[in-house]
Amino acid sequence: MNGIVINIDPIIFHIGGYELRWYTLAIMSAIVAAVLITARQARRKGIATEEIYSLALWVVVAGVLGARLFHVIDKLSYYAANPLQIIQFQQGGLAIWGALAGGGVAVVVYAWARHLPLGKLVDALAPALLTAHIIGRFGCIVNGDAYGGVTSLPWAFIYIHPNASIPPSLFGLPTHPYPVYEMLWNAMSLLVIWQLGRHFKRDGLVFLSYLSLYSVGRFMLTFVRQEDITLWGFQQAQIIALLVLVGAVAGMLYLAKARREQRQEELA
Repeated sequence: MNGIVINIDPIIFHIGGYELRWYTLAIMSAIVAAVLITARQARRKGIATEEIYSLALWVVVAGVLGARLFHVIDKLSYYAANPLQIIQFQQGGLAIWGALAGGGVAVVVYAWARHLPLGKLVDALAPALLTAHIIGRFGCIVNGDAYGGVTSLPWAFIYIHPNASIPPSLFGLPTHPYPVYEMLWNAMSLLVIWQLGRHFKRDGLVFLSYLSLYSVGRFMLTFVRQEDITLWGFQQAQIIALLVLVGAVAGMLYLAKARREQRQEELA
């Protein structure tokens, strides 16, 4: 069989009843990177660094809870039979769409409560989120929880460690390295929005561009994954991606229209 053998123990070490996983380390690293990048970007937009550090705790808590909730709903039959597994966050199973939903609510509420410019704030978040996506997927590579379908491609991943989270039916078989695909797409998207940010004059457009690019990538790449079909032959992540894409494009059109109207008023 062609492929890259992944024989890394997802668990780094045990201390009593606690275990540290590569997945946990990747998520923690992603959060730290996201906070630092957001703080730097926000400072350039006139938002105090202290506000970002205060916001970070709320976003992380809401994001993790949302990510876990979406994952549990997606795998409801499994967690209904194994309810204690719901709180085993360290073993993987955090849906990115849920993290965006939960964290997004926290950002909106915090911006409203602190009277912060929401458009500037979410634009500062966009490159940080893409960077966090990339870092977090390193944990998925070791964990084996974001697997693709069987493939004969030479860059396939073959999980052979008994602690890997890949299903028994795919254990030892060459599968699409989905985390790598998403990391490459997100890296490209990061370069695009970084360039767009230099030209956009309307707050919020960078963030909406991020949502659009991520949605397109997630919709296309999810075809190589093996998840439950939700609706119209699509998986849950794809349905959400389509809805987010429609919302993001609608938001961009609205901001573009508002920009044109403002120019017309200035010229009148």
